Amino acid sequence: MGVTPPLIEVGLVVAAQGLRGELRVLPSSDFAERFLKPGPRWLQTADEPPRTVELLRGRCLSRKGLYGIRLKGIATRNQAEALVRYRLLADGSTRPALAAGEFHLLDLEGLEVRLDPAGPALGTVVDLLHGGNDLLEIRLRHGGQSVLVPFVEAIVPQVHVAEGWILLCPPTGLLPITAQPTPADAIGSPHQPES
Repeated sequence: MGVTPPLIEVGLVVAAQGLRGELRVLPSSDFAERFLKPGPRWLQTADEPPRTVELLRGRCLSRKGLYGIRLKGIATRNQAEALVRYRLLADGSTRPALAAGEFHLLDLEGLEVRLDPAGPALGTVVDLLHGGNDLLEIRLRHGGQSVLVPFVEAIVPQVHVAEGWILLCPPTGLLPITAQPTPADAIGSPHQPES
């Protein structure tokens, strides 16, 4: 039995496509090659370890924002339907190369969220939700609750992965009032609340 490489989630099987075992996958990766380039992938549910599968081919279902993929050994609609709600994983050590100024969305998890580049942390990115628009789930330091923030340039204009933080410019009403730092937490204050 081979060693399983570090895995990252790249999509979710959401439905069977047609009668011959094709799967519809909702992507959580911006890299099309994760769904188009043949090779090893993994499937996993919450209560099972990942299992290796072979991607034979894929295609973009452009009007739906989904991919249609064919896996070796999945030849009927019933076999495909049995895989609905499985997560599709790929080898995390083969992440596609990035251009200057780009970053992998998974690298955002754990970053501090600030309202001012030199200010205190408002919270921490704890998850990413994918759909029509990507959403950052941010756990707030004040109040301890989580909020969902659209990951768009107007609201998140700066991302500093190497420095460990992102800048947030929320529109009025996006954050609860209790999330705002108190004057004691202002820049230069010797007092910082416990995380």
